[in-house]
Amino acid sequence: METYLETTKDVYREAALTPDVGLCCTTTPVWAFPGLEIPEKMLAMNYGCGSTVHPRDLINSPKILYVGVGGGMELLQFSYFSRQADGVIGVDVVDEMIDVCKENFKEAEKHNPWFDSSFVSVRKGDALNLPIEDNSVDVAAQNCLFNIFNEDDLRQALKEMYRVLKPHGRLVLSDPVSQQVMPESLKQDERLRALCLSGALPLEQYTKMITEIGFGTVEIRAKRPYRILDTRQYDTPEDIFIESVEVCAIKDPMPEDGPCVFTGRTAIYFGKEEYYDDNKGHILMNNQPLSVCDKTASNIEALGREDIHVSDHTYFYDGGGCC
Repeated sequence: METYLETTKDVYREAALTPDVGLCCTTTPVWAFPGLEIPEKMLAMNYGCGSTVHPRDLINSPKILYVGVGGGMELLQFSYFSRQADGVIGVDVVDEMIDVCKENFKEAEKHNPWFDSSFVSVRKGDALNLPIEDNSVDVAAQNCLFNIFNEDDLRQALKEMYRVLKPHGRLVLSDPVSQQVMPESLKQDERLRALCLSGALPLEQYTKMITEIGFGTVEIRAKRPYRILDTRQYDTPEDIFIESVEVCAIKDPMPEDGPCVFTGRTAIYFGKEEYYDDNKGHILMNNQPLSVCDKTASNIEALGREDIHVSDHTYFYDGGGCC
């Protein structure tokens, strides 16, 4: 195993034995659901940069995989929507984290009458070689884990998630990204990489890696300021601005003209007719906004029409799109 992965295991072994509230900076408020009480230790071990729990992904008691269990908070949240034996599978490579996670579930049972630890199966395993059958889960998720990997390992981790998802299954990710070039000195800093900082890729590259694996639809659901790697504390010639993103990649068939990537763009037709039809499956009703993927947005812009407005990227997409 590469040394940076060993360093990562050491960091999270320490974080399991001594919860470290400052290890990560979650940019999304913790979901509050009726009848769900999260133990304090789980909150203290919320080692992520966003959230991967979205109720609209979790209908009909789905089978859920979560890689990198942390203190078990998101596993508990997922089990709220899948109250069945082994409805949620947690995979982690650190023994101490697995042990603490299981202990936290016993505490969660005391505060949540509906919850049973049997709802969650926590397994020892590696994100690069998941102990999960092909095409067996509806939702797969990871929070601030894949950012640790170098690019070759990231591709392998994405391939593994693709492999275990059912057709039309959803991969929900939260990771740091940065549009600036990360200096090699920081990329090679094993502890910074373990802390999910120096592995930050530009969002376009991150998205391209996801679609190259085969995911036909990608939703950029949120993008928020996260951290600054400044010149006074880090070996960098300029301050590095890092954001956190929440992304959903759907195992849809790949369209002939390429993937549909939604970055929060909207098209509005305001011409003389009742609607505009681009003859490619997209109908814009007069003065009714329609969320469009980047591909469709570019095609409409290329028409040069003065009666269609296409908004810029907002990096916030919550469904209802064109494709």
